[in-house]
Amino acid sequence: MDTRFPGIAELVDTGTPSVAVVVDVMRAFTVAAWAFGQGAEKIVLAESLDEALALKERHPGWVALKDGPPAPGFDTVNSPGMLRSMDLGGRTVVQKTTAGTVGALAVKEASLVLCASFVVAEATARLLRARECDSVTFVVTGEEGHADEDLACAQYIARRATEAGTDAAEYLRRAADSRAAAELAEGVRQGVHPDDVALCLELDRFPFAMVATWDDSLMVLRPYAIRTPSLR
Repeated sequence: MDTRFPGIAELVDTGTPSVAVVVDVMRAFTVAAWAFGQGAEKIVLAESLDEALALKERHPGWVALKDGPPAPGFDTVNSPGMLRSMDLGGRTVVQKTTAGTVGALAVKEASLVLCASFVVAEATARLLRARECDSVTFVVTGEEGHADEDLACAQYIARRATEAGTDAAEYLRRAADSRAAAELAEGVRQGVHPDDVALCLELDRFPFAMVATWDDSLMVLRPYAIRTPSLR
C-alpha cells in the first residue's frame, strides 16, 4: 500500500486523493467515536461555527459541539471525557473543530473518506484491507501537519493495514509525549476533562470505522462496522 502523510495545507498542491484517512487524535475524532458509542446516529461536520449554529437553529434536536470553552448555542465541547456522560441515542451531532473537521472537508471529493484516531484504529485498518486500497493519503490535521500524535496514529494504522502483529506501544508513547497531550494535561487548552488524554490513547475502544460522505450538501460522518478476521 502506497501511503502519504500530508498536512491539510499540502493537499492544495497534491490534488484530491482517491482514499483519505483524516486523523485527529486529540480530540475531534476521538470525540466523534465517543458520540457514536453513546448512540449518535450521524455527525455533521460543519465548515464554521456560524454554520454549526445555523444547523442547530434549523434542527433544535441536534447536538452541537465545538472546540474551546462552552459557548451560547452549543450543547457541549470537543471533549471525550465530557461527552461520555451524554445520552445521544438516535441523535444527530454537529461538530466543528479547529483541525479535524477542516481536514475532512478538505478531502470531501475523495472516493473514500475515513476519519480516525487510536480508538478506532483497528477497525479503520480492517476497512482499508477490505477495500484493498492500493494508495492511501493519511491527512495529519494537527499543528499544520506536524502533530506527532496524529502522525503516530496514521503511521500505526498504515502499518496495521498491511502487517500482522504491529505493536502499538511506540506509537501510543509518541502520542502521549506530544505537545497536544501536554497542553491538555496542563490545562493550556480550554474545554478539557481530566480524563481526555487517557481516553484519546485508549487503543481500539470502539469496533467501527468512521466513514464521511457528501450528503445533501453536508459532510456526514457515520460509523461503519465490518466483520473480517483481525490481524491479531
